[in-house]
Formats: sequence, structure tokens, C-alpha cells
Amino acid sequence: MKALISFYQSSIGKKWIVALTGLVLVGFVTGHMIGNLQVFLGQEMINVYAERLQSLGDLLWVIRGFLALMIVLHIATTITLTLQNAAARPQKYEVKKSVAATFAAKTMIMSGSILVCFVVFHLLHFTAQTIHPGWKLLHDEAGRHDVFSMVILGFMSRRASLFYLVGVFLLCLHMSHGIQSFLQTLGGRTRKLAQPISAVTPFIAWLIFLGYAAIPVAVLIGALKLPHGH
Repeated sequence: MKALISFYQSSIGKKWIVALTGLVLVGFVTGHMIGNLQVFLGQEMINVYAERLQSLGDLLWVIRGFLALMIVLHIATTITLTLQNAAARPQKYEVKKSVAATFAAKTMIMSGSILVCFVVFHLLHFTAQTIHPGWKLLHDEAGRHDVFSMVILGFMSRRASLFYLVGVFLLCLHMSHGIQSFLQTLGGRTRKLAQPISAVTPFIAWLIFLGYAAIPVAVLIGALKLPHGH
């Protein structure tokens, strides 16, 4: 236990925790996007998918709890590490570093803070459905919870869609720098791989952005519509 505490208190230990929790969250974001894109396959497909997730019962809450722990650890450790680095480095070095850093790197704390607000809103909007309690009563012809209609109703609001798009944009901006940092910490960003990784990671991040953004955009332009009778 003392060894684990000492490891966490070290700068290297904190970087590893940020890297590992970050990779877990990137994996979740990717899987969540793939699941959400099933909305384009129709009402039944996305509703069956959602029903299968809910059928996990207590296991689903274990997964949610694990993801919540990853988020808390990632944020808390990142803030602590940033404060420690700022206190340790000389002012001149800090200025040079800031000039050389990318926009994504310099806005990690800001984008991360806004992302927390976005995640809370997203959970209240679609998961807990506390913003629109009436959505809990939506059901399809088979009696399943009508996630398809819920998603379309949610994104019919231009304000909600705009906030969602901004949140996803910041998420991908965060990821475009974060993935490179994770790989560097874990030893995967060698000199030979540095240039390919730098080129590929922004592409992956913006591909994820397009996947998430496609849904609200499709609703707003009328490509995704409510089923007949709603």
C-alpha cells in the first residue's frame, strides 16, 4: 500500500494514472459513439441496443461507477500534476514552453473544465432524463423505451444541439493532444513513431467528432425524423 501511495505521489506515477485513465475514457468515448450511431439504422435497432444495455442490471451500474471513478481520477490527477509542474518550473522555461505548445495543449484545463459541465448536462439530458421527465414514458410498438424518439426530440432543440456540438468539439480537441501525451507516457511514442502518431491522432479525434456531430446535424436538417404517430 505504501508503495502505491509513493507511486501516486510521484510525478511519474501521476502521469501514468492520467495516461491509463485517459485511455480508458477514450475507449469508452469510441464505443459510446459506435452505439449511438445505430440511430441511423432505425428505431428498432437503437431501441434494442438500449434495452440490452439496461438488461445488464447491476453490472451496468458497476460499469458506470468505474467510468465515474476514471473521470474523477483523471481530472483530479491532471489538475494536481499541472499545479505541481507550474510551481516547479522556472518562469522563463514556462514562457518558452507556452509559445511552443499547441492550442490543444494550452487549453487542456479550460476544455476539460467545460467538458465536465457538458458531461453533467448530457447525463441529465439523456441518461437520467431529469430535464425532460416525460421522456421516460416514451415507448415503441414493442413496449421498449423509445430511445430513438428521445434522441430526436432532444436534438430538435437548437440550443441543446449547439451545446452538444461545442462539447463534442472540445472533447475532440482535448483528445487530439491527450492521446499523444498518453502514448508518450506509456512509452509508445518513440522517435520513429512520433511523426506518424502526431499525424494520425488528430485524424482519429476529428473522426470521432464527425461521428458524434452527425446525429444532431441529421436531426436539425430533417434527415432523422420522429416515427409516424409521435
